[in-house]
Amino acid sequence: MVGVKPVGSDPDFQPELSGAGSRLAVVKFTMRGCGPCLRIAPAFSSMSNKYPQAVFLEVDVHQCQGTAATNNISATPTFLFFRNKVRIDQYQGADAVGLEEKIKQHLENDPGSNEDTDIPKGYMDLMPFINKAGCECLNESDEHGFDNCLRKDLTFLESDCDEQLLITVAFNQPVKLYSMKFQGPDNGQGPKYVKIFINLPRSMDFEEAERSEPTQALELTEDDIKEDGIVPLRYVKFQNVNSVTIFVQSNQGEEETTRISYFTFIGTPVQATNMNDFKRFLNEICSACVIHCPVGLFLKSKLIFQCFFCIMLNQQFQCRKIAKKISLCLTAISWFGPCMDRVTG
Repeated sequence: MVGVKPVGSDPDFQPELSGAGSRLAVVKFTMRGCGPCLRIAPAFSSMSNKYPQAVFLEVDVHQCQGTAATNNISATPTFLFFRNKVRIDQYQGADAVGLEEKIKQHLENDPGSNEDTDIPKGYMDLMPFINKAGCECLNESDEHGFDNCLRKDLTFLESDCDEQLLITVAFNQPVKLYSMKFQGPDNGQGPKYVKIFINLPRSMDFEEAERSEPTQALELTEDDIKEDGIVPLRYVKFQNVNSVTIFVQSNQGEEETTRISYFTFIGTPVQATNMNDFKRFLNEICSACVIHCPVGLFLKSKLIFQCFFCIMLNQQFQCRKIAKKISLCLTAISWFGPCMDRVTG
């Protein structure tokens, strides 16, 4: 899709994200009469034509109040980045250069632009969820470092002193892993015996990796490391993954060094609610009730009920304005117990 598509109402937002699929969706939250929004509008429109592999949407916070509230929009313009309906990043302000850099960053290895037909329906390439700042690689060559294997080009990762590599990959949110792609050369330097560990509390060294029991051990074949190869994982063991440590023990041809051309993970984000954010959200709502609502003042020790009472009594106070957000509390079953403890404590 070329051009910026306005989202006319709250019910239209999720279908637009669904239509984007695994492509990057850049959503501009704007407001009528907002000076910075008007200033960046021509640049945003130009970017939508310059990067046709992404989907560009525009949401007016007054027309789509529910969507703005759900996404915690507190200022305009705010730009949210989605893939497979999952929010992966945001950018705030009217700096067109900074916004374009953010877009290019997410399109650098855009799996949506290549549409791997061998990825099963319902799963996605998780490269956009890798937190590169939290990754490390031990025994990498100075000339051929770890970053090379995160790009689909002619560069590669190569080990330094011997054939072994110890790679830690961090994700920016919990994910479920279904399989991996491990691409290597056909000259014997591709990886063969691999151990995979998840969610380690600290970095391990080579000696520890050798003796430790992995989450899964792999013996890769030459077909596994071809461009179209996919390496299945034991899905039930990879349900809530924050980090993966990959220990490459050896290569296909017992060569002095190991090379990895490209690797990525296939799966889905967990999309679990961040409970710290949720508690902070409840506290903010209830503080608003205490300040603006007589019922809240009377029940100021009640964590949740002050919000619900305000809605039921149809009070036109601050909490009424954010009733759509407060209604999310009704679905947070796992938090009713702790909240009731605070109500009765």
